[in-house]
Amino acid sequence: MTGAIEDRILTAPNISDQVAGEGPESSPEMAITARGLAKSYGFNGVLSGLDMDVSAGEVLAIFGPNGSGKTTLLRVLATLTRPDSGRVVINGFDFAKDAALARSTIGVVMHASLLYGDLTGRENLRFYGRMFNLAGIEKRINDVAERMNVAHRLDDKVRDLSHGLRKRVSFARALLHRPKLLLLDEPETGLDQNTLAIFESLLADYREVGGSVVMTTHSLERGLALSDRVAILGGGKFVFVDSSDNIEPSEMPGIFARLTGERQ
Repeated sequence: MTGAIEDRILTAPNISDQVAGEGPESSPEMAITARGLAKSYGFNGVLSGLDMDVSAGEVLAIFGPNGSGKTTLLRVLATLTRPDSGRVVINGFDFAKDAALARSTIGVVMHASLLYGDLTGRENLRFYGRMFNLAGIEKRINDVAERMNVAHRLDDKVRDLSHGLRKRVSFARALLHRPKLLLLDEPETGLDQNTLAIFESLLADYREVGGSVVMTTHSLERGLALSDRVAILGGGKFVFVDSSDNIEPSEMPGIFARLTGERQ
């Protein structure tokens, strides 16, 4: 099996080589096209000419050591951080011209909840619903709260909620405007088993209706099980990408260790 792993690593294509077409402007089937993304903090280069494509309806799991740039990449794709250079097109909207429209098609769950602690969960969801000019906002709030099994605590202040309940409200916030693309930064971190089960069920439902997902995770096994493709980020670029169906769960730790020098 070692030889097979080595062959796959040496021949792994760039993530932008596995999706046919020239990009979302010529193909409506693209959720993300990014070219030449670079981002540095001072003298610390984080992303270095990164290219990626994600097709509509695809779930991509991204692995990488701490500090490899996973969170920075998601923040760039979410329009929370501006790249130093490069081009991003999300669901057909070019960030350079239509960042607000692109943002309206994205749901984001990061390490920070992006919720206001002094407001209740319901007040937070109303605030975000107004940002997106949602019609029937109260019904939509109730629907996503029920889906995340947090309706019974929606009138509590966010600061009084446990980590798991805050995460559920964060997912409700991300789903509120029915985004075409979910960006999830280690969404399972610190979740209890009940919340983890809700998350995995949510992801399965989202895939069923053709939603696209890019998620970072430290769990090689879970990322492999939940995704269509997996990628490993290192040195500011993707150093490995393959279909999840092509990889045995027992292979993934060896691939990761070989490419990153670290074990998961």
